Amino acid sequence: MSAAKRPLSLRSFNRDERRVFRAPLDRPKKVAGVAAVLASGVGAVAVAENATTTLPPVKVDAPSEKPRPLAAPKAKPVAIAAAKPRRAHAPSQHATHVARGGASGPASASTSTLAGAGGEGTGAAATGPVGPADGDPYADPAAPYKANRVASLKFTEPILNTPRTITVLTQEVLQDKNATSLREIARSTAGVTLGTGEGGNAFGDRFFIRGFDARNDVFVDGIRDPAVSVRETFYAEQVEILRGPGSTFAGRGTAGGAVNIVTKQATDRGDFYDGVVQGSPSDGTKRVTLDVNKVINPVLAVRLNGLFQDANVAGRGYVVDDRNGVAGSVVFKPFDNFKLSAEYNHVRLSGLPDFGVPYNRITNRPFTEGVIPRASYFGLVNRDFQRAGQDFGTLTAEYRVNDAVLLTNKTRQERAVLNYVGTLAESPTITPNIIGSTVSLNPQSRYQVANVTANQTEGLLKFDTGPVKHAVVPGVEISREFVTRDTYSGLNSEGSAGGFSGSGSLTANLFLPPNELPVLIQPYRSLNPTYIGVDTKSGYLIETANYQDVVLVNGGVRYDDYHITSRSASTWAENNSGLINYNGGLVLKPLPYASLYAAYATSANPVGAELDGSAANYGGLNAADQIFPPQYNRASEIGTKWELFDRRLLATAALFKTTVSGAREVIGGVTTAEAAYRIQGLDLEAAGKVTDKWSLIGGLVLMDSRVTKSYAPTNVGLQLANIAHQSFSLLSKYELTDMIEVGGQAVYASRIYGGSNLAANGATSLNASGLPAPTKANPFINVPTELPSHWRFDVFAEAKVGPNITMKLFVANLFDRTYYDAFYQSAAPFALIAPGRSVTIEARMRF
Repeated sequence: MSAAKRPLSLRSFNRDERRVFRAPLDRPKKVAGVAAVLASGVGAVAVAENATTTLPPVKVDAPSEKPRPLAAPKAKPVAIAAAKPRRAHAPSQHATHVARGGASGPASASTSTLAGAGGEGTGAAATGPVGPADGDPYADPAAPYKANRVASLKFTEPILNTPRTITVLTQEVLQDKNATSLREIARSTAGVTLGTGEGGNAFGDRFFIRGFDARNDVFVDGIRDPAVSVRETFYAEQVEILRGPGSTFAGRGTAGGAVNIVTKQATDRGDFYDGVVQGSPSDGTKRVTLDVNKVINPVLAVRLNGLFQDANVAGRGYVVDDRNGVAGSVVFKPFDNFKLSAEYNHVRLSGLPDFGVPYNRITNRPFTEGVIPRASYFGLVNRDFQRAGQDFGTLTAEYRVNDAVLLTNKTRQERAVLNYVGTLAESPTITPNIIGSTVSLNPQSRYQVANVTANQTEGLLKFDTGPVKHAVVPGVEISREFVTRDTYSGLNSEGSAGGFSGSGSLTANLFLPPNELPVLIQPYRSLNPTYIGVDTKSGYLIETANYQDVVLVNGGVRYDDYHITSRSASTWAENNSGLINYNGGLVLKPLPYASLYAAYATSANPVGAELDGSAANYGGLNAADQIFPPQYNRASEIGTKWELFDRRLLATAALFKTTVSGAREVIGGVTTAEAAYRIQGLDLEAAGKVTDKWSLIGGLVLMDSRVTKSYAPTNVGLQLANIAHQSFSLLSKYELTDMIEVGGQAVYASRIYGGSNLAANGATSLNASGLPAPTKANPFINVPTELPSHWRFDVFAEAKVGPNITMKLFVANLFDRTYYDAFYQSAAPFALIAPGRSVTIEARMRF
């Protein structure tokens, strides 16, 4: 590559150069094209959903929410339903909204998920989803910020009756947040903290929920999406955050909770065409999304979603964030009691990665706090790149034997690639003449491919014992996860003065990073991969007993046979664990719109559960640490939920406590598995409408964490590193007139302490004799690193230009606050800086 060539990441470079930069993506783009053709070509054989059928957990349109009956109807005799041709009917363009008012109020979360599954409405026939055809089928049509239930069949009761805290970001919430990635959702949700790649882990979507690492606890339609990726949301119907241990529902891990992305599915509720065009003069973003649903005939429906994005990142120099994708869904329903759906999603993200800015140990703040400009970028634009891609297809079959028995089977095949070379700005050296200060630019690379094959078979059985109605969900799951991890070599440059060191690092001036340094040797794959294979066989049983919608008892148990192997050219490691987890909950409903609950749950983190990692203390597997038993987590929670303001706003208040035993830590270079800690706190949530014109969703999470056992006695009593212990978020909007809405969002996160992977102690080396003493060379050795707390404010306004067109203006980070997503847990970390102020104009066309 010519030394005179312009940086490929500058937005002024020509399109030929961009094609060269993205050459490795040509083949995936061909795949996208084939997918689009296939999605449109199957129009002649796809089938619409039956609006009268209750569907599987993540592939369906929801049943309608019906007003609470004055008295529970008697159970009907069970009769086997013969397979019969589906009754033809003309789908309506828009279903009728539930009328407000009346004794029961609007449709509410107290309505059962499935007819006869328990709760109010038991025994009543489902009448299909309400609201517009392109609306979120799981949300309250009278209050779109409020979800009535989650998508999973394992949760047979609405959220009001579910004994755990659940945060659901509905379709309308995602739109008003302008949240186009899972990372932005985490950045603006209380109780969720972002993280970085550490301990040999990958840089990608890393989250902490209630203080626990959840980077491998991300699910798409209820199936685990492992090994860290970078995820878009253009194909998401809603995003669900289940808080607290969930191994009974989700399998291994899920100590603090799990994230489930519910994808958009074809519907027979009507045809619609939804196109969105966005542009940003502040960061050059150009984004187009398309969502089209077509009812071919009474037994066939197809849906196609598309994405194109060309973008920079506000407030950051050089950084590029381009994306494209296509997602298709086909529903075929030849009989009233049988449905087959197929889905394919293809996403590609590419650009220039931003691995942060250096940290100043003198002021204990990143250097962008008053020393260097916030736009300072420390990557090498002629070498660094980031490409991520996901391709996954899902086939779901559903058979309703009769009104009391529903069977589902879901098969998933996925391939995800995370591919990058980036630059970490570490170990700065401050000179008396500050202009001469330096920073070490260290390369970080990964080529990671994750392949997943999974099959889930579940049933829903309903029966009565006297006045008690039971909903039982038995299930089995078999999965194979195979991850290949490799790195890049050739991370040096002959164009630098003195060249890179043997490890690829470069010492550069803090104020003049060599962003456009010519790179004469492009990185190449090391071809020394590590292969991780995980085979899991699981069985579970979950039951909810409902006594007249006044007393509900929920419980479940799950067994996972977990077998993992790790091998490379020179190493081999293996671990097998049998995991038994359970949960139990009691719900009391003194009023139809209020519930009090208490719950207890367990989860387990076996060795190697974090498939992207190589160090045992960060969840990876290697030969020296394969003997460790699983880490066990036990949690208790008490809380209350209320449907207020005509049952259009769901408010939750909960106290929680999670204790951990068998936690892994590194002391003096030795990994142990005898540490323990606990996290407890208060979780407040609200979502829905306060008045006909005022909607809101938000939360406040206050946590306290403590190390209760450690090989290093001085660790005991310290709080945990890398999490915000206090966080707040509130999204609110108001309808000024029938044509104009205005809204805004406020987000707060408290300061975050750095440290080891366990304790917030500044990553000092600890031993039984206590903390090492500060020295003249390192006077801050015992001072914990920290990121400052921050507030962020966003505003938006929307105007209806006509019956089919709306215009919207977003201003994110209104006051252009410099704040940070996360930082590396070491004595001399780097910090990931969040985007600056951006102004986005949106035009939406709906037909």
